[in-house]
Amino acid sequence: MVNDLEAITILLPAEAFKKLKRLAEAEDKSLEELVGEAIFRQLGITDPQAKAELHLKLCEKYLKEAEEFLAKGDYVQASEKAWGASSQMLKALAAKEGKELRSHADLWKYMDILAEKLGDDELRHLWRTANALHQNFYENWMPPREVKLSIKDVKTFIKRLKELFKT
Repeated sequence: MVNDLEAITILLPAEAFKKLKRLAEAEDKSLEELVGEAIFRQLGITDPQAKAELHLKLCEKYLKEAEEFLAKGDYVQASEKAWGASSQMLKALAAKEGKELRSHADLWKYMDILAEKLGDDELRHLWRTANALHQNFYENWMPPREVKLSIKDVKTFIKRLKELFKT
């Protein structure tokens, strides 16, 4: 159950934090995801449901942060957090099936297979919208209204995937 997950704060020396951050960037993961996976490896946790719950919890965290950034008018950070929420939800669904998505290419391939299996082109559209938000984080080209509308689409995407997650 997602509500059973706990949160901790980890304090690291600057050098260790910089190395961790570089590793997370190199692996295209958030710090939380990288640390969570390392802890799972250390503890020998291989249960797909536990991994799925980690990704689901990160999805919820990032979606909440996207809303907070949106309320502050920080559209760039809101864009990235919404993208993060989308990718974590997709990873949660894959993890539940015992699959690990390690790259953008893996995310796209899994999304393609999922949409094809479901016969659902709207999921493809919603996924592309989430990816546009990821691009906006780097380029800051989206008008505020488009960011707001895109985050609304991300919420729809996540809601749809959560329904699949429950089955």
